Amino acid sequence: MAFSTQDSDEVLSEINVTPLVDVMLVLLVVFIVTAPLLTNAIPINLPKTEAVAPVEQKDPLVVSIDGSGKLFINKDEIQPDLLESNLKAAKDRDAELRVQLQADDGVNYGEVARAMAAIERAGISKLAVITAR
Repeated sequence: MAFSTQDSDEVLSEINVTPLVDVMLVLLVVFIVTAPLLTNAIPINLPKTEAVAPVEQKDPLVVSIDGSGKLFINKDEIQPDLLESNLKAAKDRDAELRVQLQADDGVNYGEVARAMAAIERAGISKLAVITAR
């Protein structure tokens, strides 16, 4: 909306924000009133029970490769060609075996890939690759 006066050629244009504020306040009130109605919760009094001990989880088997390429299973050094047979034996003892693989930053990727392939051939599907933050 523009007003013009006969004395000047300037155009006076201002937006009236009062209706906008009124509409926003009405919407806010509607939201405040309807928000509690949107929850479809059914009031239920749950029974009290005794605390249950958490399920005991076994420690994972840790396969490590140090900077010189030596392989370790839980801090015991092994030969690279014995990794798969040791993992198969551990898998036979525990069907839910979890393995964590950690390798030094300077280790060749081929060493890590061979270790991962041996873990897969041993039939272990739960593998976590450990990295530093």
